[in-house]
Amino acid sequence: MSRLGPMFEDLKEKRAALIAYETGFFPDLETSESVGLAMLDAGADVLEIGIPFSDPVMDGPVIQASSHAALEAGATPAGVLGMVSRLRRKTDKPLLAMTYYNLVYRYGLERFAADATAAGLDALVVPDLPAEEMDPLREACIPAGLDTVAFVSPTTEPSRIEEASAAASGFLYCVALLGPTGERDSVSNELPGFLERVREHSDLPLAVGLGISSARQCAEVGRLADGVIVGSALVRMLAEGRDPESLVAEMASALGGQT
Repeated sequence: MSRLGPMFEDLKEKRAALIAYETGFFPDLETSESVGLAMLDAGADVLEIGIPFSDPVMDGPVIQASSHAALEAGATPAGVLGMVSRLRRKTDKPLLAMTYYNLVYRYGLERFAADATAAGLDALVVPDLPAEEMDPLREACIPAGLDTVAFVSPTTEPSRIEEASAAASGFLYCVALLGPTGERDSVSNELPGFLERVREHSDLPLAVGLGISSARQCAEVGRLADGVIVGSALVRMLAEGRDPESLVAEMASALGGQT
């Protein structure tokens, strides 16, 4: 059974969950393992681990560069699942994998779902797989107890929000702005209305990602959503030789979590 449902239920009416992203094998396997654990220890409620792909169409320059470096460091889907397995021995918090459908399809849907669950993953995030094409993956993940996360954006029509909600479990990934991942100076003024529209058509927890890069923005989004996803800002810090867990601690505190 996925750990996401109980976590969101436990935090309901208290605060938003902090979902911290890192690229597996960036800058190398040992560092990515230690940094992932450090971010969980610093207050992240969930760790989202990117399985690097050569054509990461959703990602901006920072995560694209980290994916390229991770591939050069030897990252493979099986290698990242091995990393997940070692992290699982040290934490009970939810672990997610984010990757692109080509990798999962070539691995084999049922085989990937089974191996991911055996490693200790709770959910799979596949940004280039539209909700109307998620059935094969979802059907492979349900028996394995693996949640599938679907995406909605400010331009998603109500009927497609309902379709995404039906295809998803765990939570809906609400894209805060249009365009690739990357840090932004402010949160979109359209976010409150966007999330209100999504809640009218879905009962799933809503986690907001893309562009969130500061504790202030985390707090702002956390007042509206059930989860806050932070990626590029943390990856950039690691690329610059700084410890991203310091920003995680600030964000957790801003959300009312671990201090």
